[in-house]
Amino acid sequence: MKLELKDRVYKLTRGKSPLSCIIPSRSSKRRPLLYFDEEQGVNRALRYARNQKSPFEDEQDGSAIIEPIIFEDGMLSVPKNNPALQQFLHYHPYNGKKFVEVDYGKDAQEEVDQLNIEIDALAAAKEMSVEELEVVGRVVLSKDISIMSTSELRRDIMVFARVNPEMFMNAINDPEAKMKSTVKMFFESKLLSLRNNERDVYFNLDGNKKRMCIIPFGANHIEFLAEWFESDEGLDIFEFLEKNL
Repeated sequence: MKLELKDRVYKLTRGKSPLSCIIPSRSSKRRPLLYFDEEQGVNRALRYARNQKSPFEDEQDGSAIIEPIIFEDGMLSVPKNNPALQQFLHYHPYNGKKFVEVDYGKDAQEEVDQLNIEIDALAAAKEMSVEELEVVGRVVLSKDISIMSTSELRRDIMVFARVNPEMFMNAINDPEAKMKSTVKMFFESKLLSLRNNERDVYFNLDGNKKRMCIIPFGANHIEFLAEWFESDEGLDIFEFLEKNL
């Protein structure tokens, strides 16, 4: 494959870039660098040598000069006059996993998309009614919203929307959001309680302290109950608890 002749920049995909990072520049037993050639049906060993035209070892001569490939501050600039390295990085098995080519246009579009999500989330949070704030607040905030003022609740919802816009938009578009909010109210109002490492749900009513249901292993109790209360088994219990709120 012949790449377009131009300067290219690569970056490490890790969240925190080290001061310097060396990636392997030749195939070895410990770190095989292989590219599967579909036309030939074989794995071909890769090797970077600036004085060679091909990144494949089987197309290089005996005078190959091996050079290290070093990312400084998580970045690597490769000018167009070094096509051998660009070709090598294109076929490198770490490409797309440990490093990627920088696409400034794509990065800019992703940033614009993220900003638009933040704007939409903040606008939605700003226009929510008090009832909607309470519903979403019980779902996304790890606080007891019953002791919060409306201003405090709106502030915390807007901060959450700004920091976690995608999660916020998912929450307000979740058809189960109101049900999840009501389930949380059952626990906040002490109508229900959790026991046995949050595996069992018990009634906490005068004259009724029996176990209501068992939470499946690994399931979130709010999400499970929101679904369970809509079943034939749980619907009557839900309506009874709702009357007691």
